[in-house]
Amino acid sequence: MSQGLHEAGYVEGETVKIEARWAHGKPDALPQLTRELIELRADVLVPTARASIEAARAATTELPIVANDLESDPVASGYVASLAHPGGNLTGLFLDAPTLCGKWLQLISDTVPNVKRIAVLWDATTGTYQLEAIKAAAATASVDVLVMEFHDNAGLDTALQAGLEQGPQAVIQLGSPLTRQAGTRTADILSTHRVPGISQFRTFPDGGGLMSYGPELIALYRRVGPFVGKILRGARPADLPIERPTKFELVINLKAAKAMGIGFPGSLLATADDVIE
Repeated sequence: MSQGLHEAGYVEGETVKIEARWAHGKPDALPQLTRELIELRADVLVPTARASIEAARAATTELPIVANDLESDPVASGYVASLAHPGGNLTGLFLDAPTLCGKWLQLISDTVPNVKRIAVLWDATTGTYQLEAIKAAAATASVDVLVMEFHDNAGLDTALQAGLEQGPQAVIQLGSPLTRQAGTRTADILSTHRVPGISQFRTFPDGGGLMSYGPELIALYRRVGPFVGKILRGARPADLPIERPTKFELVINLKAAKAMGIGFPGSLLATADDVIE
């Protein structure tokens, strides 16, 4: 975000101050952290991910909020009136989950011949937006979906192990902060079972998983800066349209593919932004 603010004409430590608070995987801490920022007389709140947005919205209906979220439909969640005209004190960047889920399924189909049964690793605390999107995409492709539901860090491993015992041909990991943090751990479990997987986050292929496809996070966070800059200059969140991430990256781990006996089509390799060998 600092770079985005700089591009908007602000210099951290000179013309703008950033106060960061981290919950460290403990959502229950978010309301208190939000109150701390409000008590510091922050001009703008910048929550990342659904739980942080919920805490910010519960704390204030007046202070501007610039959200950065990959897990929610802002209209269906009641955050904004519409993408073009938010109408309240919140704006920001939100992912188009149906389009992304369709892309994940396509990539799996291109990699795993005749895939008919997939498992979906789903953090239930993020809501059903992504889950409904992947189910719809799978139904269109005549692919059965096994849902591996978890609610916390410890539950992720349990859900994954239990789901793998039911023999899915591939695993799609829906986005959540916990999924991102557990990229290497998830890669280890899937590699042990020789089951291919795809994640939104490159922590998965970097940690030994097969591949990832999702927004380039550095570009996404940088884009928050111009939103904040406009609000600091007097713009209202109600008048700033919701944006979608526009820069995505495909990361493929060839070493993991070889270990699983998977061959990537040359056309797919040619479109990858990064290939790990």
